[in-house]
Amino acid sequence: MTGAVQSDVQELVSRLADRDRLRSEATLQADVRQLLLTGGLNLSEHDMTVDLETQVGDGRRIDVEVGFTAIEIKKDLSSTAVLRDAIGQLSGYVKARTRQAGQRYVGVLTDGADWRAYHLNGDILEEANRFRLTKRTPVADLLLWLEGVLATTTGVKPTPMEIRRRLGADSVSYSIDSATLIALYNAHKNLPTVQMKRQLWSDLLRSALGTQFADDDALFVEHTLLVNTAEIIAHLVLGLPVRSMQPASLMRGEMFNQAQLYGVIEADFFDWVIEVPEGDGFVRALARRLARFDWDDVEHDVLKVLYESVISAETRKAQGEYYTPDWLAEQVVSECVTDPLQQRVLDPSCGSGTFLFHSARRYLAATEAAGIPLREALHGLTNHVAGIDLHPVAVALARVTYLLAIGRDRLTDERRGPIRVPVFLGDSVQWDQRLDLLDHGHLVIRTGEDGQLFESELRFSEDLLADVYRFDDLVNTLADLAADQHRARGTVPSLAHVFRRLAIESEYHSGITANLRLLCELVDQDRNHIWSYYVRNLARPMWLSRPENRVDVLVGNPPWLSYRHMPARMQERFKEMSQDRGLWKGFEVATHQDLSGLFIARAVQQYLTDHGKFGFVVPNPVLDRPYWTGFRSGAFHEPGERIDVAFTHSWDLRRLRPHFFPRGSAVIFGHRTTHGSSKPLPKTTQRWTGTLPRGAASWQHVESAISRTDAELVYASEGLNDSPYRPRFANGATIYPRLLFFVQRQQAGPLGLGAGRVKVRSDRASAENKPWKDLPDLDGVVESEFVRPVYLGECVLPYRILPPRHAVLPLQGTEILDGQHREIDRYPDLARWWRQAEELWLKHRSSDRLTLAGRLNFQNDLTGQLPGTALRVVYGKSGMHVSAALLEAPNGIVEHSLYWATVTSRSEGLYLLAILNSPALTELVRPLLPYGKDERHIDKYVWELPIPTYDNTNPQHLRLAEIGQSEMNRIAALDLDISKNFVALRKLVRQHLLDSPDADELDVLVRELLD
Repeated sequence: MTGAVQSDVQELVSRLADRDRLRSEATLQADVRQLLLTGGLNLSEHDMTVDLETQVGDGRRIDVEVGFTAIEIKKDLSSTAVLRDAIGQLSGYVKARTRQAGQRYVGVLTDGADWRAYHLNGDILEEANRFRLTKRTPVADLLLWLEGVLATTTGVKPTPMEIRRRLGADSVSYSIDSATLIALYNAHKNLPTVQMKRQLWSDLLRSALGTQFADDDALFVEHTLLVNTAEIIAHLVLGLPVRSMQPASLMRGEMFNQAQLYGVIEADFFDWVIEVPEGDGFVRALARRLARFDWDDVEHDVLKVLYESVISAETRKAQGEYYTPDWLAEQVVSECVTDPLQQRVLDPSCGSGTFLFHSARRYLAATEAAGIPLREALHGLTNHVAGIDLHPVAVALARVTYLLAIGRDRLTDERRGPIRVPVFLGDSVQWDQRLDLLDHGHLVIRTGEDGQLFESELRFSEDLLADVYRFDDLVNTLADLAADQHRARGTVPSLAHVFRRLAIESEYHSGITANLRLLCELVDQDRNHIWSYYVRNLARPMWLSRPENRVDVLVGNPPWLSYRHMPARMQERFKEMSQDRGLWKGFEVATHQDLSGLFIARAVQQYLTDHGKFGFVVPNPVLDRPYWTGFRSGAFHEPGERIDVAFTHSWDLRRLRPHFFPRGSAVIFGHRTTHGSSKPLPKTTQRWTGTLPRGAASWQHVESAISRTDAELVYASEGLNDSPYRPRFANGATIYPRLLFFVQRQQAGPLGLGAGRVKVRSDRASAENKPWKDLPDLDGVVESEFVRPVYLGECVLPYRILPPRHAVLPLQGTEILDGQHREIDRYPDLARWWRQAEELWLKHRSSDRLTLAGRLNFQNDLTGQLPGTALRVVYGKSGMHVSAALLEAPNGIVEHSLYWATVTSRSEGLYLLAILNSPALTELVRPLLPYGKDERHIDKYVWELPIPTYDNTNPQHLRLAEIGQSEMNRIAALDLDISKNFVALRKLVRQHLLDSPDADELDVLVRELLD
């Protein structure tokens, strides 16, 4: 836009935003049309693509029509009646145009300031997205919203920022597409083909993600949208005219087969869209939106960006799904793949394909430098870079990422020859290969659903897997013949021509014919094409594990699935397989153990050739936590076989900011070695520190921001040198949900309440979770003895206790008076409060099966404090530093955000405060911390330092207690504004302690004590 045009657009938008301005609907229509024509939306008055008052039939006229969008304009939509009538009008226009054009139409309502986008859900017009324009709204924001609805722009460069803005979960494009797809699914989810594909999707993701997998329809629809998007992008990478292609052709990749590009798009879990009514319109509209981008030259894994911008952060966190940054994958590949033309590379958990992208680019750069012809280079690429993943969405995205790495110029070059993209759906761990996939030399795929429909099996001789491309061809041919048989309603077709064409030996004929017969039955059950996809992909890990097919390099980011999140059967198998390899450390640390170590051991065992190299991104505890000792040894045993690796070096990444994973990370390197020559992970690591540039994707952009120095790892003590204070400290009580317990005292009113009673109301917090945050306050009267002071983490500063909160707690002596306790009715006010709280708990507790009293006293953390003691040391769970104070409140309850221990004397308490609050302690603990999340778990590792029991005959201990008393007096004298946030107050107190006259002596004493 020129400066003058930009000024005109700004004036137009200002007029539209001004509801107080006198204007007619005709004026608004003209302004909206002018904005569409001059706003840089790729619309032109000469093209006549923006029309006013277009007839729709029956005398009705659409105010403004643009492509496949009908815009209805009203003077003011703030009136409910006007809005209702306008929706009715727009609904008629959208239905009529959808029927006339055989295309999905979008409706927009606006009064200039309020913009609403609508889609059809059956016969009902539903709002999908809303944009509110004010006088301060940037013009670009409105134009971006309009472009998302209209999908008229072309040539958009698919940078991470543009992907998020135009296709991410916050975009209007996503809102419309997602709402349409949800409506389609809800209308047709009971069809057998849809049910089958959803069930197989669910089974695979449960295996991949364990109990973190949220098995719900919304996620299945989100995954469908992602995969459909990726498959259309695959066509656009080749420059194919997706706007004019048939949806079935798009979703089944027919153009790819014609172009001899195999293994990119197949019938899978997510092509149900083209098997339901109105699905074609959805695919066409999605294709129009994606065609806005120029997919010709992409420099990073954009599909990872798309995935992370569509699937919410909460969902990805719950499922443990975090993809590796491009710059890190690029550097790991550079470190491992030193001879790309000779080394065959596999990522056994490839995700969206980040490591594949950089491995492929590295290989192709080497072929160009060596002057290798294109046909030979691309054939070599698919034999040198491959990936496997158990997540079907990841596989679909990674296949397209593989194409992006090759690039349009190479793909459309007539000299390139056939390409088979080697990215496969498969279980790299092969949890159940002995019990499920392999049976007496046969690959076995069960097609029944736990015996509910029919028990049948597809069986293929393992010998057929020797030539993987012939096997793929065979299975595809069988699926196509089964579909043809269904259409012809004939007998099972003859396979003689297939056996001749593929040179199938006669000994396998009867088995293959039996498989065809079963596939025909599956077609008749509307459970058809998915089996071709399923069989070929599950067979591939077995093929890659054959000795002659093993690779030279393994790279990737294995799944970080914690033991506690695995389903029960996976936990059993994980424990068994980990014990076999010396990786299991026992149930006392079971919750800390995760799948990544076993995954790497299995990947090395199955896929890596002798002396082959590996580089894996892993959780940071791999470097120094005791429960990783067996893995760090490099000797992975298995009954009848021993796998040895020689670890070479590691990168410690936990000090990089901002964090790119929810846990601190590291990278480990090594190679497979001969039996008996394993080498443990070196104790020296390369420590990376620095602040990463915002939005940086390539190593070139990141390298200058990172400092890399050699450092010595500090191993945790495994309890050998733990302080004797460890067992004395315990967590406080989990008083949850806050709404039901925490209260503020209220005025009693002019008549009072009588002795021993207090009026209370819920004391809320901004951080409450749903559903509790949406419920109204509890209020009432409670006997005052049951309103107890409660000390939270926010109540504790170094050396000083802030005023407590208060909570209604049904405690009598050392017992909880729950609703069933015979004593509770002696206290009618408490009984009323408690039974109301119990009712709300039972109604809204979700998956928690505990009673309210059971939740309150989980692991006896509440009653374990009773009766209260006069002197307790408390310190907070959160923060990068320990904040400890002396609690002298026998009636007070310590909440879960604090640890507490009774001390035998005031001097012992002051001795502990001096140590815990000292900066020296923080410095000594930090190397023991496993995660890099700002080292916020310092509380768990304090007692790995050898803090000795207080001895009143030891001069050093006595001096520490004296300094503790002096510091407590100084902090008590501070005039603090306790209305400020406790984090700011802690920082202020720590600064005073640094300036204390005793600070230097305290530092020396603590270091001498603990060194």
